[in-house]
Amino acid sequence: MSCRRFFSIPVLSVILVMGFVYYVTLFIFIDDWVGLRSSAGKLNALLFSFLASLCLFSLSICVLVDPGRVPASYVPDVEDSGWSNGNATETRKCDKCFAYKPLRTHHCRVCRRCVLKMDHHCLWINNCVGYANYKAFFILVFYATVASIYSTVLLVCCAFKNGDSYAGNVPLKTFIVCCGIFMIGLSITLGTLLCWHIYLIAHNITTIEHYDSKRASWLARKSGQSFRHQFDIGVYKNITSVLGPNMIKWLCPTFTRNSEDGISFSASRDS
Repeated sequence: MSCRRFFSIPVLSVILVMGFVYYVTLFIFIDDWVGLRSSAGKLNALLFSFLASLCLFSLSICVLVDPGRVPASYVPDVEDSGWSNGNATETRKCDKCFAYKPLRTHHCRVCRRCVLKMDHHCLWINNCVGYANYKAFFILVFYATVASIYSTVLLVCCAFKNGDSYAGNVPLKTFIVCCGIFMIGLSITLGTLLCWHIYLIAHNITTIEHYDSKRASWLARKSGQSFRHQFDIGVYKNITSVLGPNMIKWLCPTFTRNSEDGISFSASRDS
C-alpha cells in the first residue's frame, strides 16, 4: 500500500467533492427540509453519513490496494488452452517489461508495469483498476451513485418546501439551482458509469477486452453467428467471480478471494 497516491490533484478533488456533497446535504438540504434535530432529520443524516463513510472507505481501498502484480516467478503453461496457438508465448510476452504476461494481463503506461486482469488506469484514484481492486472500484461507483441520487432527492424536497423563501433571496436561490445542476449531472455521470460496469461484470469482460473484442463481434455478426466472450461463463458465475460467492458480502468493498487467482480463469465452453 502507498499513501502517497492520495497526494494527487485528482484524488484530492474527489475527496473535496465528497466533502462538499456531504456538507450541503446534511447542513443545507436536510436541515432546511425537516431540521437536523427532528427524528426524520436524524434518520436521513445517519443514512447519508453511512453512505458517505462507505464511499470514503471504498475510495481508500481503490487508492491503496495494488491492483495485481504478475509474480516474478510466473512461467506460462504451454499446455494451457490459452497458450496453444502457434507463437502464443511470444505474443504474450510484454515488449516493455520483457516478461511473460498471463491471460487478461496488460501493461499500464502510467504505472509502467503489467497489471493482472487490467480494466483501465483511473486518474481519479491515481491507480490502475485490476484484479485485486476492481470490486472496490465497482462498489465505490455503486455507493457514490446511490448517495448522489439520495442527495438530489433531498435537494428537491428542500426546494419544494422552501421555494417561496428562496424566491426572495437571490444568492441562496442561485446556490440551490447550481447545486441542483451539479447533483443531477453527478448522478447521471455516476449512474452511467455504474450501468457500464454492471454490463461488464455480467459478461465477465474488462473495458480493454470489450474494445479489443469489437472486431471479433462484428465479424461474427457479419457471418450470422453469435459472439460470446471467451471468459463469459454465465451471468451468476460472472458476478461471483468479481463480487465473491457470498451474496451477503457483495456490497462489502473489501476484496473477496475466489477460485480465480488473477492468472488462470474459467473459460466458456463455447470458446
